[in-house]
Amino acid sequence: MPNPPRLRAAALTVTALLLSSLLAGCSSDDDSGDEDLTAQKLSWKDCPAPSQAQGGKGSPSPLPDGGTWQCATMKAPRDWDEPKGDTIGIELIRVKSDGPANRRIGSLIFNFGGPGGSGVTTLPGFGDTYAKLRTRYDLVSFDPRGVGGSEPVRCENDQQLDAYFQQDASPDDAAERTELVDSTKEFNEACEKNSNGMLPHVATTDAARDLDLMRQVLGDAKLHYFGISYGTELGGVYAHLFPKNVGRAVFDAVVDPTQDAEQGALEQVKGFQLALDNFAKDCMSKPEGCPIGDTPQDVEDRIAKLLKDLDSRPIEGIFPRELTQSAATGGIVQAMYTQEYWPFLTQGLQEAYGGHGQILMRLSDSLNGRSENGEYSNITAANISINCADDKPRYTPAYVEQKLPEFRSASNLFGDSFAWALLSCTDWPVAGAADHPDVSAPGSAPILVVGNTGDPATPYEGARRMVEALGKGVGVELTYKGQGHGAYNSKNRCVQDAVNAFLLDGKLPAAGTVCT
Repeated sequence: MPNPPRLRAAALTVTALLLSSLLAGCSSDDDSGDEDLTAQKLSWKDCPAPSQAQGGKGSPSPLPDGGTWQCATMKAPRDWDEPKGDTIGIELIRVKSDGPANRRIGSLIFNFGGPGGSGVTTLPGFGDTYAKLRTRYDLVSFDPRGVGGSEPVRCENDQQLDAYFQQDASPDDAAERTELVDSTKEFNEACEKNSNGMLPHVATTDAARDLDLMRQVLGDAKLHYFGISYGTELGGVYAHLFPKNVGRAVFDAVVDPTQDAEQGALEQVKGFQLALDNFAKDCMSKPEGCPIGDTPQDVEDRIAKLLKDLDSRPIEGIFPRELTQSAATGGIVQAMYTQEYWPFLTQGLQEAYGGHGQILMRLSDSLNGRSENGEYSNITAANISINCADDKPRYTPAYVEQKLPEFRSASNLFGDSFAWALLSCTDWPVAGAADHPDVSAPGSAPILVVGNTGDPATPYEGARRMVEALGKGVGVELTYKGQGHGAYNSKNRCVQDAVNAFLLDGKLPAAGTVCT
């Protein structure tokens, strides 16, 4: 799961839409009644500009072929234990299929991860990437409950979040530990105060029930689904709850469903360290030479020294903020999500060694959902709220200190911040549901599970464990030997051909197929 190092999460898919920013909704419907929500008719309209909670920016542009994006609001029960009670609005976006009507399969619903990512703002950025899938599907995504435009949970304001992310996330002494614990408690209390009673109703099981309602409202007999990162966990929980309703489903960048929060965080530390190792080796391979080190180890040693120096002496960032150790670590973590970011990391490190931290801070801001105008989306609030609703374990500072050697052994650079992030759910006002999700899905249709050997945020081993947990005859594993978070959006032809053949024609690759 991924993260600002201040929190433990299931990683949000990183898109190329953010590259330019490195250098440079629809309303909720709160209602009540005993209406049959499966019979509701969606009113599709032109999409408004995204709200601040969704990440701002302009309305989605038409696709190159003229396809237009439409938005609608689906009513869902606020509390699935009381399905006839109050409702909330779940925000949807779609572009209709451009293929022959007699070839249309139905809707293909995407969840891009997080948890906490807005599908309403993310899907339009991938219109070209999913063009082939659109020949037989309406492409649909949504803001899960608690996210973006769907009754968003709220915690601290923009100014408070600036301070939250500047604070030392890897304390070195008792005073810093106390400050971190107090800050976490204040943040969690703000979430309870400002989230309109939604915190008990944002678990992944709730979102899975929303998915099944969505399937019915969209008119599909089966759920055709493309889950990425945390979206694979949501898909697995859906398959467990509604195995007979699974249609053609793909899980890409797979969350390990067998791990608790601590185990998942430790595996992520190893994943991000592996990605950093690969980044350093890649820098050495450049014909023009590597400007940030003489050997891969030298690259990492210089990064470690930079982070150590920033702990006591921050440098110029984006005024009035300075680049702290925590912000720099977040920027490095963000750059590990895709090889497209590696040149920015190289440039950002060069600048930081010269005393300027703007690029690393922009990377960190991107990870934390901060726009250039200083406004935050609600991804951090939603991420923590959903994770804490799902995860039963609650960790203490004493327990984290006991585990620090194991996390440091996995990565000297990332270990401390990821270990201390385990405190995110300490004193959370809602109990967590389970140690880990149940994704066993006997009777489900086959699900294509795609793992990437170089994935930092959802390490490769999670794909095999997802296949095993889904149960015999359900999960079919496909391996991509690549870098970055996810496989399909890497544009690897072998991966895309295999996924397209399954979603469009129902043809699964042989189990164990490897793409390079």
